[in-house]
Amino acid sequence: MKQLKLCLLILLAGLITPAIGLAQDAPELNGANTAWILVSTALVLFMTLPGLALFYAGLVRSKNVLSVLMQCFSIACLMSILWLVAAYGLAFGDGGGMNRFVGLGKFFLDGVGWDSMSGDIPETVFFMFQMTFAIITPALIVGGFAERMKFSAVLWFSSLWLLLVYAPVCHWVWGGGWLGDMGFMDFAGGTVVHVNAGVAAIVAAIVLGNRKGFPGTAMPPHNMTLSVAGASMLWVGWFGFNAGSALAADGNAGMAMLVTHISAAAGSLAWVACEWIKHGKPSVLGIVTGMVAGLGTITPASGFVGPVGGLLIGISAGVVCYFATQYIKRVLKIDDSLDVFPVHGVGGALGCLLTAVFFAGNLGGPGGADYAMGPQFMTQVTGVIATVIWCGIATFIILKVLDAIMGLRVTADEETEGLDLVSHDERGYSL
Repeated sequence: MKQLKLCLLILLAGLITPAIGLAQDAPELNGANTAWILVSTALVLFMTLPGLALFYAGLVRSKNVLSVLMQCFSIACLMSILWLVAAYGLAFGDGGGMNRFVGLGKFFLDGVGWDSMSGDIPETVFFMFQMTFAIITPALIVGGFAERMKFSAVLWFSSLWLLLVYAPVCHWVWGGGWLGDMGFMDFAGGTVVHVNAGVAAIVAAIVLGNRKGFPGTAMPPHNMTLSVAGASMLWVGWFGFNAGSALAADGNAGMAMLVTHISAAAGSLAWVACEWIKHGKPSVLGIVTGMVAGLGTITPASGFVGPVGGLLIGISAGVVCYFATQYIKRVLKIDDSLDVFPVHGVGGALGCLLTAVFFAGNLGGPGGADYAMGPQFMTQVTGVIATVIWCGIATFIILKVLDAIMGLRVTADEETEGLDLVSHDERGYSL
């Protein structure tokens, strides 16, 4: 009997011990972090709907206001479904032998249950937070081809682009891919979001060609009131974008929020100063565009720099993006309708490079005494160039294939009539 009891005790100990080990190893849910990422998720979605939608809608002509709102809204819906079906798995799944380049698995959230964790927050929350990034990036590209692309082509292009461009680059940087492995620093999406969107926008603008009448015919924003309202929402929502990327309610999130705000303010003032000096008057369009430039440029650096870095990055964003916009529009005469490439593409690349500079401890960043700025700068250059090449080539191929199959652009007469009536049989205003 004693021997039987001893055997039962040994068997019971063998069953309990692994369970104890698993309980100790399992991540414990952090309520504060979970609550903050839930709020951040809502803030980032607020950036697209209504922020970006209103910002873009006010910048186009009145005959196209509904088309831009419809495109942003539809992209939000369609990208959400595609993120569930496949894109999340391509970005954050385990790619096995292909993991340096793309993820595989987790399609339809296979294997993600009620209790699945990503760090110390539920994986469902992480999935939703990253979904909002996947929504706003294709929506940003709308500004490159606004007022001239077929609605059906917008939907097909955005879908293919999410799967073939956004998801792989996201995996390279944040999903365990080769750029992350080599130490590339992109806190909240300098390459994943802004360089990607900027390059795709200018490629689309070139492939589709300029709007009818550009650059000879003036095409001013039809409603700056809408644009200022949308830009203000972008500024508020961007706190979720950058501070939320800390994935925790901690000092890193606090510093990211601080430098994001400082950079936005500095970018606005720097852009307005350039405009005031060059043209004699500051414009409302200039101050809100400078704000967006400051926000996009600080994005990759937001978790890696201090307040002085945020200030100088914001000033650089306002000046560099202002002159990039002038060069694209006036010298190259490329009709990137709403300046996506010079603001987001150039700004995102600039922010990635300056991250390596202002990460240094003697410039206010968290870098220690052994931080090597030169090698890190070259790593940043590598990440930017790789994103530009992949996005540029893949976007060009997607557009050309779609153009051959279904056509990308509305006719000249339809463009004159406006996409609100042509595509949706509705008017933005009945006055």
